[in-house]
Formats: sequence, structure tokens, C-alpha cells
Amino acid sequence: MSAPTPETATTPDSARASLEALRTEIAKAVVGQDPAVTGLVVALLCRGHVLLEGVPGVAKTLLVRALAATLELDTKRVQFTPDLMPSDITGSLVYDARTAEFSFQPGPVFTNLLLADEINRTPPKTQSSLLEAMEERQVTVDGTPRPLPEPFLVAATQNPVEYEGTYPLPEAQLDRFLLKLTVPLPSREDEINVLTRHANGFDPRNLKAAGVRPVAGPAELQAARDAVAKTSVSPEITGYVVDICRATRESPSLTLGVSPRGATALLSTARAWAWLTGRDYVTPDDVKALALPTLRHRVHLRPEAEMEGVTADSVITSILAHVPVPR
Repeated sequence: MSAPTPETATTPDSARASLEALRTEIAKAVVGQDPAVTGLVVALLCRGHVLLEGVPGVAKTLLVRALAATLELDTKRVQFTPDLMPSDITGSLVYDARTAEFSFQPGPVFTNLLLADEINRTPPKTQSSLLEAMEERQVTVDGTPRPLPEPFLVAATQNPVEYEGTYPLPEAQLDRFLLKLTVPLPSREDEINVLTRHANGFDPRNLKAAGVRPVAGPAELQAARDAVAKTSVSPEITGYVVDICRATRESPSLTLGVSPRGATALLSTARAWAWLTGRDYVTPDDVKALALPTLRHRVHLRPEAEMEGVTADSVITSILAHVPVPR
């Protein structure tokens, strides 16, 4: 395929407009989850992965499916269970009796948007099968590395209230998720809207019938990523991000603070948010806006603080209130 001419190439402004249109399209299927939609877009811009946390029935799966439909991305879903094996995700070598040779059968990870449903229901061995895919964007089977499609995003879901029979994600894997987004129960008005849609014939399994249409594609996404990479960051903002992350390491409520990888993630998400809001530079408000979803899963509470009702969000919010803001 020939390269686009200057007249037909996607501009940063048109890419931004296309990504903003995602909200309208996804809202045709999902009601009242704008922060989660924005978080997923930010993750795509930063080439990161997302952990979605919410009780069953708040449209986590539907949200990911609607995002894939609006971006014309290939998507696959894996239901994580206790008996799931790593090869069920990455793929395996299959013997072909006709040729007397082994051939590679790709697993569901070979997609653009992988929905890992209830990821904490499978043992650590299977959870770790995603580590290489998430970090290196490839999987190695029988010593042969196999690259994954581009773009590639893992959207994993977990239930925050039912822990029986679950395996908490190890810190090393949690740190690979760019964002942890909470998907709350809808407000009364939004819930009435959901029921009204279903009463009028809405079928969550048929997004085309709901009017969800593609509004962006790989070209718009790449143009947006290029523009985000050019968003300027002043030394004062860099220092502000570092001060926030260092403060988590000194908090008496935490046994584990944010690593340098987390600081890099916060800078990346702040840049993406700044660009999405129409600026080519990052402000302290951009950093504050993305601090909670970027950092909440990278800290570990002390048991005594947890017993007193302290949460990761409350600790980070307190740190944001006390770290000096650059002028």
C-alpha cells in the first residue's frame, strides 16, 4: 500500500476529533462510564494496558467490545478460569499427521484488543503468560519469538468484592498495567436509561444494531500517538511527577511506593491527556487528573492502615494535596 499523500494524510487535529467521537459512539452502547472510556483511549495513545475493576454487571466487557467496534480493531475474549493453561492464551505447536511436522497454532493473544475476563481467577503461572506479551509485545513458543499485531492492548477485568478462589495479581504484573480504572455502579438516572434502552430492544450482543460504527482506525491512532510524543514537558513538570512518586515511597501508610516505571507511566498519561484536551504542553492539572488511575495499583498499603479504612486512592489524594505544585 502506498504512503498517503500530504493531502490525504491524517492530521493531529483530525485524529483528535476522531478519538473524541469515540465517546459518542460508545455511549450508544454503554451509559455513564465516560472516565473509563477516556482511560482506555489514553492507554491506546500510550501503548499501555488497562485493568478494569468493578462488580459484575457494570458493562466492563461491553465497554471493551464497543471500543474495538469504534476503532475497527480485532478483539478476542478469554474467560480466565482455574484450569486455564498458558498455551490456551499464547498458542502452541500442533502436530500435523499429514506433513509429519509441527505447526504453530496462534492463541487468542494474537489480536489488537485482548479482553482478559476475571484475570485473577487463574493461577499465577497462567497470569504470567501475559507478561512477555504485555511488555515485549511478542510471545515465545518453543524458543521462537512471535510478534503480536499492532496496536496491541490487554484490557483485564477483575471483581473487587469476591476473592474466594482467586489469585491476586503479583506486583510485577500489576506494574505492567498502565492504568487501573474503576467501573462504578451507575447513578439512578443512568440506570433508568439502561433499563429504558433494554425495554426498547437494545441487544448488547449486537452493537451494529445499536448504531455503533467505526469512527477511527490505525491511521488516526498512529497520528495521535505521534502528536502525543511531541507534547512538550517542562523540567518543572518532570520534577513534579518525580516528587509525587517519591512521596509515595515515604508515606507511612504504604509498604510499597511507586517505582520509576510508575513515574514514567504518569508522565506518559499526562501527556496523552494534555493532547486530548487540545494542548501541546503538560500542566500540573494534567498530572493530577491521571495520578489516581496511573498510580493506585502501584502502591501497597500497610495492613494496619488498611484496617483503619485507608485506601490507595486516599493516600495518593493526600500526597497530591501536599506536594508543592510548580508555578
